[in-house]
Amino acid sequence: MTDDRLLLVLDEGTSSTRAVLYGLDGEVHGSSSRPLTQHYPAPGLVEHDADEIWAATLACGREMVATAGGPERIAAIGITNQRETVVAWDRRTGQPLHRAIVWQDRRTADRCDELRAAGHEAEVQRRTGLRLDPYFSGTKMAWLLQQEEVRSVGDALAFGTVESWLTWKLTGGAHVTDATNASRTLLMPLDGRAWDAGLANLLGVPSSALPAIVGNADPIGKTDPEWFGGRIPITALVGDQQSATIGQACLSEGQTKLTLGTGAFVLTNLGPRKPENPGRLLGTVLSDIGGLRHYALEGSIFVAGSLIKWLRDDLKMLLSAGESEQLARSAADNGGVFLLPALSGLGAPYWRPHATAVIAGLSFSTGRAHVIRAALEAVSHQNVDLAAAFAGAGAPWAELRIDGGMSANDWLAQDLADMLGLTVRRPADVETTARGAAMLAAVGAGLHPDLAAAASAMLPPTQSFEPRTNEAARTHRLEGWNRLLAGTE
Repeated sequence: MTDDRLLLVLDEGTSSTRAVLYGLDGEVHGSSSRPLTQHYPAPGLVEHDADEIWAATLACGREMVATAGGPERIAAIGITNQRETVVAWDRRTGQPLHRAIVWQDRRTADRCDELRAAGHEAEVQRRTGLRLDPYFSGTKMAWLLQQEEVRSVGDALAFGTVESWLTWKLTGGAHVTDATNASRTLLMPLDGRAWDAGLANLLGVPSSALPAIVGNADPIGKTDPEWFGGRIPITALVGDQQSATIGQACLSEGQTKLTLGTGAFVLTNLGPRKPENPGRLLGTVLSDIGGLRHYALEGSIFVAGSLIKWLRDDLKMLLSAGESEQLARSAADNGGVFLLPALSGLGAPYWRPHATAVIAGLSFSTGRAHVIRAALEAVSHQNVDLAAAFAGAGAPWAELRIDGGMSANDWLAQDLADMLGLTVRRPADVETTARGAAMLAAVGAGLHPDLAAAASAMLPPTQSFEPRTNEAARTHRLEGWNRLLAGTE
């Protein structure tokens, strides 16, 4: 008898939270979303309200449980999340103690500089695969501990990334995180299954405040009946970029995906091979299922879709994000305009946390279309630099699978193919982050035997963009981009 129950995914992004219902065949049966308020208390600071995240998640989840026909129709829940965002809460009350510090936040840049100057970065990268950058969770936790409202609760303090916070709320007290999120904290060795006391001491984070580390497709716990009217098992937790990699079926060594969301994140599957020398890239846990850990090499671009949002909402240069494609097509070229999108510093492969954004090459002949085109071109330029870094680390790209909201832009998809000289593939459903979490939840619940079977049953068709390389134009663009980079160091 066919199991016709559904999988509920809670997808906790940076700009919104969503709930999506999937069948075991991958069909989407419904979705609901709520925007999340972005708080910018000062330049370089980005915060979320953890209570708002919880309320939005609960509202979306309840809508989808009703759409499914009740909690008994939900076989399992999977949660995927913005990875490095940190929540601090009181175990006794379950109340957050401070606004969540978002992954984009730069407030610990000086602390990272101090640790780097003291000679710690090489050892930290060797053990964790990560660089000393304010992007990661550990220094955010240390900063929170300096705030009286956080420090004053003593042993009642709980730290967690967003999936950890939501699991605590949903289950009524399970304090866990998964291996992919744990691998983004600076506190867990890449091949470890527990927090490292030496790293915790280096950053000044008490291990007692940290959650237990679990796999990505495990029976985590069940929801309190108060929330959805029944006890629904949670069987998957996973960071958003790892989830998108799985949702793109990059299950074999060498397969690569690029998610174009708020930021842009490339992951190449390394299989069970731990990255020993990631260079200016990151080594990260891709999945941990049944005790078998797979790894990935990652390049993290901090600003992508958020640049288009900024041009639309703050500079009023767009009526909608979708208009960016039309404007890019309307200009024959960028008119000499180049844009450095360092609104939150620069990530891989540059690692310049103090960098700020620049628009260069403006003249009286510059129009709105040139600036918008330059913004989209900057995504391709950064990925050209990432491709070189991946090749240098022994993980060259054979093709690129793209997803995320920004990937719906056909002009950008073709530009990536042209600038990289690679086939670019895009699934019919670009929301692969939620789909990956659904695949993991199905495996965790025993509804599919493994990820290969889940992918075979649950993946949509894809569209390909083949390179149409104009080498002279490509070289001219990259020369302009490199001049901009050199001039802003």
